Amino acid sequence: MNNTELPSMNETLVPLATLIGRDIRNLKIEKPFVKYGQAGLAKKGEDYFLIKTDCQRIPGDPSTQFSVFAIFDGHNGMSAAVFAKENILRNVMSAIPQDISRDEWLQALPRALVVGFVKTDIEFQQKGETSGTTATFVLIDGWTVTVASVGDSRCILDTQEGVVSLLTVDHRLEENVEERERVTASGGEVGRLNVYGANAVGPLRCWPGGLCLSRSIGDMDVGEYIVPIPHVKQVKLPNAGGRLIIASDGIWDALSSDMAAKSCRGLPAELAAKLVVKEALRSRGLKDDTTCLVVDIIPSDCPVLPTITRKKDNLLACLLFRKKSQDSSNKASKKLSAVGVVELFEEGSAMLTERLGKESPFNLNSGIFRCVVCQVDQPPGDGLAVNSGTVFPSASESREGPFLCTNCQKKKEAMEGKRSRIPIVDSIII
Repeated sequence: MNNTELPSMNETLVPLATLIGRDIRNLKIEKPFVKYGQAGLAKKGEDYFLIKTDCQRIPGDPSTQFSVFAIFDGHNGMSAAVFAKENILRNVMSAIPQDISRDEWLQALPRALVVGFVKTDIEFQQKGETSGTTATFVLIDGWTVTVASVGDSRCILDTQEGVVSLLTVDHRLEENVEERERVTASGGEVGRLNVYGANAVGPLRCWPGGLCLSRSIGDMDVGEYIVPIPHVKQVKLPNAGGRLIIASDGIWDALSSDMAAKSCRGLPAELAAKLVVKEALRSRGLKDDTTCLVVDIIPSDCPVLPTITRKKDNLLACLLFRKKSQDSSNKASKKLSAVGVVELFEEGSAMLTERLGKESPFNLNSGIFRCVVCQVDQPPGDGLAVNSGTVFPSASESREGPFLCTNCQKKKEAMEGKRSRIPIVDSIII
């Protein structure tokens, strides 16, 4: 599949506050039911998942409840996957003020997810371990779904009308041209494995290290141009609801997005997850860890998603769907609009400066700056830098944020290829 990121700049994004206002005026503010199922088979034991349905935007206030579903597909060991599972949610939440409204909270989520992913990556790399992991992280608040992802685990949306859409972008070097160009521009090398006495074999990899992905959490022995900055997409579902299928690449290497969705339509989420795994196993065998979460977001008066009756598709077309799905992303976006799904936000840039915006956490009264990533308060004399890289020599300098502490600024420069920190190693990560 050609997974070149295609930003949806041509689409008119509707402000979230406008949508919430419409719902209030139409008295359609009742929260949906969220029902889920999980299934998986282990080959290497490096897949981990997170299910948490009792999260609260405001601690102690049940009316602010939201749900989180995530999959972490580890490589070179399970340490990074376990660490990400245990820390990403906390790091995301710490980047959002608690004293804001729901619509402000939802608008703050995309940036907070970037901060949470980067902070988790920094914290894990400080442990000195070489493991890495993908991360597909889904937050559901009412009818609003926000998805952040690095790597090649995937989240798809299957609507009541049978329209299947990717909510993530695969960061595989083999298929993502923009990511290959970014890695090489930052100082990495992209190529296949050279075997003595034979031609280059296997998928495209980043060297040093030999990782097939261009984005992940961890992987400190590979190079900082393998970044933890996620692709983020936020959509608002219609009141008819929809189904999310979140799975590791053990599923997607065997089934296209369309095939996975069709294989379990009309079934309860718990049974649907088991059937998707069974279908992947039947198609390809157990070649890799295989984990699947199925999440149904449905009206409170509807016990399960109704069965969708559609004309049987050509098998060859289904098999080719993975290859062409990203090419047809614009068409899918139009289809989503036609069935009532509204795209609120989408951004996939790997440049941290572009993802943080210009809001400043500077306190004019105290003279204290807060690093936007690690959330540590520091006076400007302690080496705090604006995201453009200028270190403040005095308090009289411009205070346009956001601000990065010295360590986070070094991390940003390394991800952009401005600072070399990682030595070349000979290990290959599969």
